[in-house]
Amino acid sequence: MKNYSIDKLRNVALVSHSGAGKTSLAEAMLFVSKGINRLGRVDDGTSSLDYDSEEIKRKISINLSMAPVEWKDHKINVLDTPGYFDFVGDVTASLRVADGAVIVVCASAGVEVGTEKAWNFTEESNKPRMIFINKMERENANFERVVEQLRSMFGPKIVPVQIPIGSAENYRGHVDLIQQKAYLWDKKSVTVGEIPAEVADDVEAARDALIEAVSVTDDELMMKYLEGEALTDEEIESALAVGTRTGEVVPVFCGSATANVGVSELLDYFVKCMPSPKEKADAGIDIKTGEEVEISPDSGQLCALVFKTLADPYVGKLTLFKVLSGTIKSDSVVHNITRGRDERIGQLFILKGKENIAVNELSAGDIGAVAKLQETNTNDVLSVKGATVTAKGIEFPKPVMTMAVQPLAKGDEDKIGSGLARLAEEDPTFKVEKSAETSEILISGLGDLHLEIMCSRLHSKFGAEVELSTPTVPYRETIRGTVKVEGKHKKQSGGRGQYGHVWLEIGPGSGEGEDELEFIDNIFGGAVPRQYIPAVEKGIRETMEEGILAGYPIVNLKVSLFDGSYHSVDSSEMAFKIAASMALKKGFMEANPVLLEPILNVNVVVPEAYMGDVMGDLNKKRGKILGMEPQGGNQIIRAQVPMSEMFKYAIDLRSITQGRGSFSTEFSHYEEAPQNIAEQVIAASKSDAS
Repeated sequence: MKNYSIDKLRNVALVSHSGAGKTSLAEAMLFVSKGINRLGRVDDGTSSLDYDSEEIKRKISINLSMAPVEWKDHKINVLDTPGYFDFVGDVTASLRVADGAVIVVCASAGVEVGTEKAWNFTEESNKPRMIFINKMERENANFERVVEQLRSMFGPKIVPVQIPIGSAENYRGHVDLIQQKAYLWDKKSVTVGEIPAEVADDVEAARDALIEAVSVTDDELMMKYLEGEALTDEEIESALAVGTRTGEVVPVFCGSATANVGVSELLDYFVKCMPSPKEKADAGIDIKTGEEVEISPDSGQLCALVFKTLADPYVGKLTLFKVLSGTIKSDSVVHNITRGRDERIGQLFILKGKENIAVNELSAGDIGAVAKLQETNTNDVLSVKGATVTAKGIEFPKPVMTMAVQPLAKGDEDKIGSGLARLAEEDPTFKVEKSAETSEILISGLGDLHLEIMCSRLHSKFGAEVELSTPTVPYRETIRGTVKVEGKHKKQSGGRGQYGHVWLEIGPGSGEGEDELEFIDNIFGGAVPRQYIPAVEKGIRETMEEGILAGYPIVNLKVSLFDGSYHSVDSSEMAFKIAASMALKKGFMEANPVLLEPILNVNVVVPEAYMGDVMGDLNKKRGKILGMEPQGGNQIIRAQVPMSEMFKYAIDLRSITQGRGSFSTEFSHYEEAPQNIAEQVIAASKSDAS
């Protein structure tokens, strides 16, 4: 594949609700451009872009895939993104490096939740966009209905550039409103012909609407239009390109990816209307001041942003990047300015699905990959030593669901740990940690499907099988009352015995929640020798770590050592440690022990229509609503909810809001668990112990 100048490059992300046909569209683009010899199908598992075993099995996209399309002396880097919400991290990464986006909509399903999300993503990232209404040959396909839905949802900037000839089983192609040509499909191939009489009136009305919409991009054209003068095809096309780039117009196209109808024409409009990377400087940050600056693509100095890392057990780590400025060459050395380390660049590649196409260099605006970088991960920036500007990173969504993983085979712990670490490198929305309290391996992601697929990958790529379970809640124990208690450890078994004797006053500490032990030495007259007092405190602390009520750490305790006795021969540090532990265990149960549960601050962002249902659900989860405030077209509900109720909230919220809601959590504090909950936890603890 040859090296294209920056003005001949187009970087386009395909985004949509799952199942709208993004992968099929990218596959068809590769096919019509002769990038592949056979048109693969997602349903048959033969797509060149959905090549991962999980993608083939589930018939959905899980990773973003690259489809470099050479078309009319241009190179179009098509980024095919997943549609499922659990893999939205790849959508975020793709839109960061794309210069434009195509929202794919199913002609029969219409505007879905994922369509709204795709629109919002492109709006937030300020990307020019087009809409492709796919699957026009499907049952119940209705172009006019979908366009009305789009206009109702996103406004009058939605403007058809093509209209279909028939729909569903009667679909026979489409008319290009600018060229005024019909592209006729006979179920086998597409030919260009005259506009059929039955759509002539519709074409005239739609062309007038298109001219009116694009004329606002130029004052001269607007005057010409208002004065009733006819606009030439070239003027309309030029105005459409300007309107698309500025976002004033969102052109709508139609066709069928699997039937390969409308794909060539869509590629033509990519070349005509989508911006090249040259047209807009990229977002950067001044390394010294931290201020936002622009990275000009023609600055000459290398700056490349890593937007995706793929982990492969055989090839190793594959790093995907976009060259924002300068040129990167095979067999060279670059500087990772994020980590302050040099990296040796081996062979550069352009990815076409799972195929690696070797290239000698990649210039500003292009997208490529390199294998086996030692230090570099997603969001790192490759440049030169002494660079003063770095690229603005990708803001990935934070994980919202956490589960514990249990090995299914003994001895797999090392494989599980290293495999999960590699997968976390690949996906910034996937986190792995080992709980210091419960010793569980915890994995966090964007939903249940996300975590399930990560476990499947762990098995297929690294040979380690695990099962998922609800994490152990890190409860705490404390007391509400005060008692005085004796602890005596006395043992005689021939030879030197053991003797330790303490009197403790045990009560609540003065702190809150996580404060542990306030130990006071109130011994007078040497009732307990000075050398044994640290052992008393140690015995108390060790017992607090183990817990007494249900095996959870004890917090917020005040213990005063005020009396005791010793034996000149038999006393030892161990004896006093045991005596202190005995006293604490006895006194704790007499001092009104309680179980504390962790409480989270929860912020839920939902459309107003779902507020009542969401608040009702939070109340069922024992949550306390703290308040609400508007945010754009949504509402933020602020609440405090017990952690034990939140492990699967991502699933619940998605169900309640049809995927439109989002939430974030952070630890707030501990508070006393209700009696029924405490009894269940204590009973489960005793059952596990037995």
